[in-house]
Amino acid sequence: MSASAWRRRIGVLAIIPLLALGVSGIAAPPSGAAGTVGYVRLAHLSPDTPDVDVYLSSVAGGSPQVFPGVGYGTVSTYLTVPTGTYAVAMRTAGAPASDPPVLTTTVTVADGGAYTVAGVGTHAALGLKVIDDDLSLPPAGKAKVRIIQASLRAPALDVWLAGGSHIADGVAFATTTQYLDVTAGTWTVKAQGTSGGPTSTMRASLGAGNVYSLIVLDAKAGGLTSQLRSDALRSGRVPSGGVATGAGGSQHRNPLPAIGLVAAAIALVSGATIAVRRRAARR
Repeated sequence: MSASAWRRRIGVLAIIPLLALGVSGIAAPPSGAAGTVGYVRLAHLSPDTPDVDVYLSSVAGGSPQVFPGVGYGTVSTYLTVPTGTYAVAMRTAGAPASDPPVLTTTVTVADGGAYTVAGVGTHAALGLKVIDDDLSLPPAGKAKVRIIQASLRAPALDVWLAGGSHIADGVAFATTTQYLDVTAGTWTVKAQGTSGGPTSTMRASLGAGNVYSLIVLDAKAGGLTSQLRSDALRSGRVPSGGVATGAGGSQHRNPLPAIGLVAAAIALVSGATIAVRRRAARR
């Protein structure tokens, strides 16, 4: 067989696995498959608690991931982790890892599940809370928003859209509301204690099909401040702190399988090219 014929045959063989990748090559394994993953992020939401070191470790063993010097108002990006049960521990910032933790809890990560593990409450009554993050997408033309109430200055909080509807009323300190569907668009979001007091006002662009957490905090200089966190984006782009769901629904994506498959395909093509050149040279 001529060298050109060999190139044509191997070219076809090399294209087959690339075509098989398609869109599915960048998706996480289906539910129940080996290597399935979930998402965990960590937060410090206790206004009067000093900085802490946070440890995340699998109860199955292995070295923990350590997040040093986490201060009030900090929310990590989502960590992609294999399904299973994890221990979360908080120690005073700078304390040796051998010291007993100030707080501990566990979180069981289901396939495709997302969780925020937060230190909440006052320092005197500090606790670790596992918050289930519902990343299923809202109806067409809507965004989905919930309130994470971490302001001690406003023990009960009302949140609303200026010129629009209320998102939540009387949200107690150290609690989290359910998600609410709101009309997508650019809004002025206001938060204020139910009995008056300081107000937080921010402009927020709420994209259709996206999922958000509005975190209300005590501002360093006094009053309130708010953070809008993108929990999931319909576009499939991974936001800071969020998960890409894609236009098809609440499917989570993991780039690692794609990297491995693409690398294998590249290796196959490279190997095929070398084989063709060697065979041609021998002729």
